[in-house]
Amino acid sequence: MKRINVLLIISVTISLLFIACNNQPKSATQKEAAVLKEENTTYAGDSITMNAFVVYDENIKGKRPAVLVVPEWWGMNEYVKRRARELAKLGYIAMAIDLYGNGKLLETPDSAGAYAGQLYKAPQKAKIRIEAAIDKLKTYEQTDAANVAGIGYCFGGGMLLNVARLGTNIKGIVSFHGSLIGTPANKDLLKAKILVCHGSADSSVRKEQADLFKKQMDSIGANSTFKEYAGATHAFSNPDATATGEKFKMPIRYNAAADTASWNDMKIFFEDLFKR
Repeated sequence: MKRINVLLIISVTISLLFIACNNQPKSATQKEAAVLKEENTTYAGDSITMNAFVVYDENIKGKRPAVLVVPEWWGMNEYVKRRARELAKLGYIAMAIDLYGNGKLLETPDSAGAYAGQLYKAPQKAKIRIEAAIDKLKTYEQTDAANVAGIGYCFGGGMLLNVARLGTNIKGIVSFHGSLIGTPANKDLLKAKILVCHGSADSSVRKEQADLFKKQMDSIGANSTFKEYAGATHAFSNPDATATGEKFKMPIRYNAAADTASWNDMKIFFEDLFKR
């Protein structure tokens, strides 16, 4: 009889502990998995139709910081859409954008260079298009309009730096292996905080260009951080870079260590940038 009572007490105790544990608030490690809402949309920019891919976590209620994702010179492909999804999983609303218009995708370095070159030569056009994208992103009820930033890859990073130096009202930008020299540094125009993620072995953006960029930022007292990753080439964050480099004889290669390190540096940068 005693044995039965002891077993009964143990059974009841275990049941109560199980109920109590299940009624505890979920810890950070028990956080609900993101439920991503994705949308393809269009908007007018520079008198042409611009395409965009918007994504956010439906489990998060209310407004949140927003991040534009500006692509490499190939256009708004699956790579930047994947990055937008990763940002959404971090709690942001993200929008991958199309700088060429009508969702144009390029397949060769020659064609990509021709389209990208037009915006390098006319940075005001890029400014109009990126500012139109910011305006579109602010129309979403999930967007905290006071906390809008951007990330850009290669060409996209260069475009973000160009328009930020021209005075685009954006809180912060992160350039991954982007071009650095373009529009002039002007302390009266630059509003954004800047993080540059650069590969030490990037032959497309040489050391003298990196040194000049840092000198320009220092000369105007910009809030700019320059991170360099050992052995990383141009396009180091893109897993497709190695195959693309081999196909077109380009000096680019994926670098997993630099990819992880730069993404973590971006997360820290945004956590600080979006502090209320």
